[in-house]
Amino acid sequence: MSVRIRLKRVGRRHQPSYRVTIIDRRRTRDSLVIEEVGSFNPRLEDEKGLQLKRERVEYWLGVGAQPSDTVRRLLEKQGIMNVKGTKAS
Repeated sequence: MSVRIRLKRVGRRHQPSYRVTIIDRRRTRDSLVIEEVGSFNPRLEDEKGLQLKRERVEYWLGVGAQPSDTVRRLLEKQGIMNVKGTKAS
């Protein structure tokens, strides 16, 4: 099973917020997810806008889940991944 860590859009029109989810890569954005591991609100400052369950994200990265490009950038800002895309120690 190929699993991705990606964003799922929620919120009102013109007021986006996102959930960070673990999902099968063949499914659409809003379909059934395996697990929700955080949330992201781009309208807030970086520290307050991104909330993650760090242990669960590290677990899924450890078992081979691939983050989307946007999630990869968010994880790099949080120090969970380094720039080359591997899990930070």
